[in-house]
Amino acid sequence: MDPATQAVIEVSDLVKVYGETRAVDDVSFEVDRGELFGFLGPNGAGKTTTIRILSTLLKPTSGGARVAGHDVVAEPGEVRKRLGLAMQTATLDAFSTGRETLELAGRLHRMPPREIKRRTDELLQLMGLEAAAKKLTGTYSGGMKRRLDLATALMHRPEVLILDEPTEGLDPQSRTALWEELERINAEGTTMLLTTHYMEEADRLCSRLAIIDEGRVVVEGRPEALKAAVGADTVVLQVGRSPDADGAQGSAEDARKTEFCTLLDGMVPCEAVAAHDGSVTLAVADASAAIPGLLRRLDGHGLDITGLQMSRPSLDDVFLQYTGRHIREEAADQPIIMGF
Repeated sequence: MDPATQAVIEVSDLVKVYGETRAVDDVSFEVDRGELFGFLGPNGAGKTTTIRILSTLLKPTSGGARVAGHDVVAEPGEVRKRLGLAMQTATLDAFSTGRETLELAGRLHRMPPREIKRRTDELLQLMGLEAAAKKLTGTYSGGMKRRLDLATALMHRPEVLILDEPTEGLDPQSRTALWEELERINAEGTTMLLTTHYMEEADRLCSRLAIIDEGRVVVEGRPEALKAAVGADTVVLQVGRSPDADGAQGSAEDARKTEFCTLLDGMVPCEAVAAHDGSVTLAVADASAAIPGLLRRLDGHGLDITGLQMSRPSLDDVFLQYTGRHIREEAADQPIIMGF
């Protein structure tokens, strides 16, 4: 197999059981070299447990996983040499400076002293932390701590970077800044696996993702393909009331639907038209491309269009289709799993 296209992370039939709880239940997926792969799911879905197995912090009950060609159980030392890891909570010593934190990471990876200094300077500049390099990390803001933790994970130039909920708890400005850093790092060739329960994060960053729920991967693919498979875009038109709208509500809506079916014949199937009080909803394949033509057709018949809204299927819609609930509806009885 061509090394340039070989999977860098390979997970096969992975299972992790705690008592009677299957935290990870027969999970399989691959991450290709240079890819930014996402694990999307609610808290308690099994994301962090999978990450801990891949980073050699946990042993699986059954199944297997390889990182950069090395088995996570049989060759944990080789995996750690090639892996950068940033967990959900930044693991920083509040009484060390930013520079000291990076230098310690370099020594732990047994990097040469000259390389430690050069790489520390490089990462401090890269993460915008030069001015804070001599300050104690306990005085850092949440966004600064995240960036320093990410820099620590990158200190030894890992082949693979694993991030567990990297923007959890950050304000919108810090989150956007970190997204930009992750995009840049990935563009430079670092293979990345990211777990998140933020749909917008997965949508923006991930070239491919797997949705996980209750320990199982329910669907996998590119975000755009997953959303397109859910259904059409939705266009909602606010319209003036029908001339015959003084009758029963049902008959007025039926009349409005019939009117739009006739006007949009050949553009929108009648079954994709729904009329409501004061609005008409259209299901179309590509709303942004279809709207100009729709408006020209309707305007030509003198209809009073007072407003327009467009929406596209989201990853939450994908999650809903495959699990029967929204991603933010987290179960209150999710088991708390502690320890390694």
